[in-house]
Amino acid sequence: MKLRFYIFLFFAITIMSNLNAQDDSISFEAILSKKSLGINENLRVDFKMNKDGDNFTPPSFKGFTVVGGPNQSVSNMWVNGKRTFSKSYSYFLTPTKKGSLIIGQATIEIDDNIYKTLPVKISVSESVAVSKDPNDPTYVVNENLHLVAEISNTNPYLNEGISIVYKLFYSPQINVTNVGEIETPEFENFWSQNIKIPRLQIERGSFKGDNYNFVTWKKTVLYPQKSGKLDILPLSLDVSVDVPTNRRDFFGNRIYNQVSKKVTAGKRSINVKALPGNAPESFNGAVGKFDIKLNTNKTELNASESLQAIVKISGKGNLKLFSPPSVQVPNSLEKYDPEYNEKVSTSLAGMKGFISNTYTLVPQFQGKYPIRSVEFTFFNPQLNKYETINSEDIIINVLEGPLSLDENNINTINTQSSNNILPSINQFKFIKTDSDLVKINSKPFIYSLSFYLILIFPVLAILLLVIFFKSNNITSSKLKESKSRRANKLAKKYLSEARKNLENKDMFYVALEKALHNFLKSKLFIETSDYSKEKISKLLYSKDIEKESLELFIKLIENCEFARFTPASEFKINNDYENAVKVITKIDKEI
Repeated sequence: MKLRFYIFLFFAITIMSNLNAQDDSISFEAILSKKSLGINENLRVDFKMNKDGDNFTPPSFKGFTVVGGPNQSVSNMWVNGKRTFSKSYSYFLTPTKKGSLIIGQATIEIDDNIYKTLPVKISVSESVAVSKDPNDPTYVVNENLHLVAEISNTNPYLNEGISIVYKLFYSPQINVTNVGEIETPEFENFWSQNIKIPRLQIERGSFKGDNYNFVTWKKTVLYPQKSGKLDILPLSLDVSVDVPTNRRDFFGNRIYNQVSKKVTAGKRSINVKALPGNAPESFNGAVGKFDIKLNTNKTELNASESLQAIVKISGKGNLKLFSPPSVQVPNSLEKYDPEYNEKVSTSLAGMKGFISNTYTLVPQFQGKYPIRSVEFTFFNPQLNKYETINSEDIIINVLEGPLSLDENNINTINTQSSNNILPSINQFKFIKTDSDLVKINSKPFIYSLSFYLILIFPVLAILLLVIFFKSNNITSSKLKESKSRRANKLAKKYLSEARKNLENKDMFYVALEKALHNFLKSKLFIETSDYSKEKISKLLYSKDIEKESLELFIKLIENCEFARFTPASEFKINNDYENAVKVITKIDKEI
């Protein structure tokens, strides 16, 4: 009887061990929405695991463009007392070429072990016909989402300002959840400046006669630097769209399908007209409408005093693309190189403001000095002709000072040199040429006892400090565990990665969450299984962390979790990054 009991007990333990081994098995795999597709289609790939892990690293996706993701989803269910866990990272891809492509291995760290997915082969064929089924989410997005480039003037003159505005139109029946820029035009052969958009606003408009919502995505001012036909390369956006279906959930809410779509504004061309060939000699490339002024800060002074002459060009046009004309003064005035100043604002209407050159002038002799008017020529595109304007003449009256030996110097204008420097016999007479140096010590300092003491003292001090700190470190601290050091490095790495992805919400919050998690692992030795807000709060509280820092750290963890399901503004993303840097630095110092 006892023998049968022991045999039964042995088999029961064996079966239970096998069941536990099966329950504890870890899987990490890549799941594709399709293994063959046309080059004009999108592919979804999910990297799925049945146990939570850290430091997920996707493959390079060579041969594909990532048009969506990563989107993170977590499922945690209990059925008949048994826990089922699932976590996945999803990407939407568009192939860049035809043929056989491979999605490489992704990696994840689970329980201090590295797991990898198997490489997956994809077959990409010619473009396939787009479905015209109104129930197909892809077809609905293609028909209701458009990116348009609006150009203010397609036939400008050389150096005449034009604007280009990119608007994303979408039908009210779909919802745009996320937008990212994947191809940015470089505007070759143009001087360009982007107009900052404080925040995106949804407006109502019309597209091909139908009512649409639209968002102004980008505004740029362009000044063509070359005549003839110039191409403006397309802008491309990656847009995530929620498309409503006919299905509803348990609570009666409509179920949406998410579709990732790449939209482009298409290449645009403009014809730039050359400026007329009858330009005056004083023309230096100014195009627009301008005024000129020549002012001095004083008109009466004594010899060897200085004054400032300011040549100011104001108006509307290509102000940053030319220099103010030079001022010509008599030989009897010393003229120094000008100081450039500008106050120019750029809007969709172009540049507006002023530029100026400030010259410092120093008269050497008594007399009256005429500063002749400054001539300035610009091309007016509204009138299609060149215009020449002049400033007013100015007379400088020098009251006291030596008399000029050559009266002709008073009225002679120097046009050859930017600096007028007049020789003067007694100009530097105040400078002493003989020295009155006195020996303070007959015995040389070098090679003396004091010299060697000063030379040796810093070396001895450094050696003593090194010995002190080294012995202090050995007696007062232990070497950190390799796992803690690695987590600390990863925290810095992912915090840096979060900074690089401030414009990509999903990638930013994934990297920020990894940085916070690895920071906790390095400082509190917390494991993935203990990664809960309650556990973190208790551990930080036990380390005497300030309440404000503790609450801010927990708030950042919550923001990372909510960011998977809710939109986030540019301000909120920047604010979360700054708070993360601040709280990590503060907690690190307190610990």
